[in-house]
Amino acid sequence: MTTYRQEYPRPQFVRENWLNLNGIWSFAFDDDGVGLQEKWYEQADSFDKEIQVPFAYQTKLSGIDDPSFHDTVWYRREFEVPREWKGQRIRLHFGAVDYRSWVYVNGQLVGFHEGGHINFSFDITHALNGGTETIAVRVEDPSEDETIPRGKQFWLEESASIWYTRTTGIWQTVWIEPVSHTSIERLKWTPEVDNGCVKLDAELSGNYEGKKLDVEISYKGQRIVEDSILIHESLTSRVFDLYNLKIFRTGFHHDGWNWTPENPNLFDVLITVKEDGEILDQVSSYFGMRKVHTENGMVYLNNKPYYQKLVLDQGYWADGLLTAPSDEDLKKDIELAKEMGFNGCRKHQKTEDPRFLYWADKLGYLVWGECAASASFNDQAVSRLTKEWMEIIERDYNHPSIIAWVPLNESWGIPGVRADHNQQHHSQAMYHLLHSLDGTRLVISNDGWELTTTDICAVHNYNHGSEQEKEKYENYKEELRTKESILASMPAKRGIYANGFSHQGEPILLTEYGGIGFKLGENDGWGYTSVRNEEEFLKDYQRIMEAVYASKILHGYCYTQLTDVEQEINGILTYDRKPKCDLKRIKEINDMWHSETI
Repeated sequence: MTTYRQEYPRPQFVRENWLNLNGIWSFAFDDDGVGLQEKWYEQADSFDKEIQVPFAYQTKLSGIDDPSFHDTVWYRREFEVPREWKGQRIRLHFGAVDYRSWVYVNGQLVGFHEGGHINFSFDITHALNGGTETIAVRVEDPSEDETIPRGKQFWLEESASIWYTRTTGIWQTVWIEPVSHTSIERLKWTPEVDNGCVKLDAELSGNYEGKKLDVEISYKGQRIVEDSILIHESLTSRVFDLYNLKIFRTGFHHDGWNWTPENPNLFDVLITVKEDGEILDQVSSYFGMRKVHTENGMVYLNNKPYYQKLVLDQGYWADGLLTAPSDEDLKKDIELAKEMGFNGCRKHQKTEDPRFLYWADKLGYLVWGECAASASFNDQAVSRLTKEWMEIIERDYNHPSIIAWVPLNESWGIPGVRADHNQQHHSQAMYHLLHSLDGTRLVISNDGWELTTTDICAVHNYNHGSEQEKEKYENYKEELRTKESILASMPAKRGIYANGFSHQGEPILLTEYGGIGFKLGENDGWGYTSVRNEEEFLKDYQRIMEAVYASKILHGYCYTQLTDVEQEINGILTYDRKPKCDLKRIKEINDMWHSETI
């Protein structure tokens, strides 16, 4: 049987030695909640199924393909630590497990994690026996709990409307790796384009006093920095002045070294911890010189106005749901979007696999990073969302492709934000929290409507109507035409800003619109408007885009959407990524706008 997802899962922080644990695991539903009492973590005979990790049991690729509610599940597998790793500490990593996880090694609890979208790891050295080792994982994913950040995962058993099949359990790669007693915990790269430098923050663990941290930075195969730092504290910082290096003073303007979708320049890094010449730990990484800010009602990329042509990307696959069947599938989505003339995506209601962000960095593709929203508002929902976002920023900070964070969407989880001061404070708190953790990106407080404090006025408007609804279409064009008309509009019968808040000059972008329903094949579904064939689809797409480009104030857009998802048939591509039309025509329409119009 094929073992899926064998590529290295953490491309921003790579160690040479690792062991992938994807593949066939033993599996069991624990619908009666007896697993703990019966100590399933100590025995094999309670596991009556097999599952293909890293696919959730609801997926076809898992081998189980059961969409019904099973709120507690168990996993089990055996492995052996390679002999050459002897004497090193062993870490067990999970890319993502939805939602709460208890991890046992040889019957011993080694750790607990809550949160369904971000990686976590445990040092399991103390629990190993030196022979055949056993991992058991207990997962709880309450199907109907609306305070959990769940995004598009439905709390009913059958998908409907904009809600999709749930994901329970392991849905990203599981692996182990050896590390030294002195090791690098994390790296943080902060580009400072205006000053031509990059700041490194390196956090170390173990006995680091007196060790050396060697840093090598290369650009397109040419080594441009070699530095050795004597370590005195667990957190070591150093600023590297890149653009004053000799290689950058040879008549080539440093703008040419910055990262953009058109020129995704990356700097490769090798970080080594040494003691008396001996290598204790070594990690490869990369960064891009990229700056994003707003000014004069526009978004600037590397100090130049930049019009964003984004596409809404749900990150679902027919056979894997939240898990892409292969690394190539993640790459292909970006390549198809760029082929259509889009320069980025809004990754909607999902914190995507780091491999997607790696390809966005490599291929040149802007990303608005999101997190799954909860459906209800209370203290627990606030706490859970806050925790998820703190972990998201830590994991994804180094990716130059990410230029914006979207902590809240369409008042999901804050249904009373229009007038409720507590919910307004939550929206503002998320805005300021993300800025306190990351000063290099924009933050959109509540994408769609009822915005509070925000860096972008992000508006959703699907009221373009069908081709026959001439008056509705003209009203749509008029609503998009000027700042005053957009700010006065109520596209979902909700104001653009919450009570007490107003536009403060931030750029205005249309961040959801379109959604033309076009059925290919046998699957019925819905869209915001409907067409019957490719010709009608292209005609309707152009009609909607003409309304967008006629606006005198919009500084970018995000079209809904890249692919069909389950009952939604409003993608430019089908669920299995087949184009519904000639993608060259989509690009021609997208290219009706030119930078000279800024």
